[in-house]
Amino acid sequence: MTDLSHLAHEGSEIRLRVTSRARRNAISIDGDEIRVHVTAPPEDGKANAAVVKLLAKSLGVAKSRLTLLRGVTSRDKVFRLD
Repeated sequence: MTDLSHLAHEGSEIRLRVTSRARRNAISIDGDEIRVHVTAPPEDGKANAAVVKLLAKSLGVAKSRLTLLRGVTSRDKVFRLD
């Protein structure tokens, strides 16, 4: 798993691109863009919940510290670390 602990600063905003229904859960960095692949479908918030879980683990923080600011129904999302 990609270690994103260097981004774990209180108040920081993390922009990422999500691919749902992927073969496996993974986080990759492509240039300046963070890409998150989750196996969950984009229905009833399942993909967003999977993204939060994977991102929190990669950052080394609790899931409750992540707040989705923008992109609830979009592939491009912005999270804030509280």
